[in-house]
Amino acid sequence: MRSIFAAVAAVALVPASASAGTFVNGSFDDGTLTNSSFTTVAGGNSTAINGWVVTGNSVDYIGSYWTAQQGSRSIDLNGNGPGGIQQTFDTVVGQLYNVSFWLAGNTAGQPTVKLVEVGATGAESSIFTFDTTGLSLPNNMGWKNYNYQFTAGPGGSTTLFFASSNPGSFGAALDNVSVSAVPEPATWAMMMLGIGLIGGAMRRRSAAQSATRLIKA
Repeated sequence: MRSIFAAVAAVALVPASASAGTFVNGSFDDGTLTNSSFTTVAGGNSTAINGWVVTGNSVDYIGSYWTAQQGSRSIDLNGNGPGGIQQTFDTVVGQLYNVSFWLAGNTAGQPTVKLVEVGATGAESSIFTFDTTGLSLPNNMGWKNYNYQFTAGPGGSTTLFFASSNPGSFGAALDNVSVSAVPEPATWAMMMLGIGLIGGAMRRRSAAQSATRLIKA
């Protein structure tokens, strides 16, 4: 039994060492809205949306204007023009991370297909698309989940960014961003070993208890 507990303890310790650290406010619910519907936040602002710095021209910090994917707020990556947001947070050098995020689009204006560039320090960025055909504000947003992965470079921190690749004032909607470390194959093997050991021990214990009951009978 000691070997089983040791294996499980080792599994439990691995993810903790690869934590995403101080990434915050992925749902954008922590911030200052000067208008309950939405507030346009200019590039360079680092205080309106807690944890995030606005880049480019501007973004619209959305409140009641449309239904968020999570919580009560989200981002239109085009304010008065194409903008973006970025956040710097602690990472472990060489660790693979997965960024999960949800996209929709502002259907009040063109283009129909919204383009978003997502990237991280030292990693290649990717362009993601969201087609707003058949969707409408404020409740039929059609939120869709996307994923982006990067390997953390040196320095102990990474800057993650989202940026509009569309002109104009009607961009992609962004919400529910999360960052998590991706376990290495060895970690998964250790986890499966621990689960297998526990399962085997439980089956042996159940069989022993059944045998004892039969003997007593």
